[in-house]
Amino acid sequence: MTLAYTLDATADAVAQALGADRNGDVWAGGAVRAGGYAPVVVRGRDGRRRIVPRQWGVPPPPRGQHIVTTVRNVESPFWIGTLRHPEMRCVVPATHFRAGGPRRWWRSPDAPIMGFAGIWRDSEVPSFAVLTVAVDTLSGPAGMPTSVPLLLNAAEQMQWLAQGWKDVESLVRPVHPDRIAELGA
Repeated sequence: MTLAYTLDATADAVAQALGADRNGDVWAGGAVRAGGYAPVVVRGRDGRRRIVPRQWGVPPPPRGQHIVTTVRNVESPFWIGTLRHPEMRCVVPATHFRAGGPRRWWRSPDAPIMGFAGIWRDSEVPSFAVLTVAVDTLSGPAGMPTSVPLLLNAAEQMQWLAQGWKDVESLVRPVHPDRIAELGA
């Protein structure tokens, strides 16, 4: 899945929706491009959530050639060290995302600003990647995308940013089709 997403909200709106400090972020809203900067929410050492800018796409593994924008396999040695540490996880705000075809955009029917599960790294460049999961197609109508970002509700966001891997691993599960709606539908 090639993920694309948009955050049509200002840093102030994101901070309010996701319970974070704006932290001086100047995001004005718009499309997010792989390799470009976008706001993410992290948990600081003081326990407070704050918005920080990060580049979307972590440097590739040793034999890779392209930045990596999504985490599909949480068992991969490339990701597991980062996933085990809550201080290396983030929540990625978005208003809609593309999945299931180039012209199909999706949103959350429950929250105008969604929070995707993400991880961040401070290697050469402070960067992040979004976790993706399957859609529970047995519960949904035909035409649903097969893979989407892992959507977290407010309580799950708190867990994702603060708890150990054994406590949050169960959050990494297929998304129920009721949690997404096609944009314009």
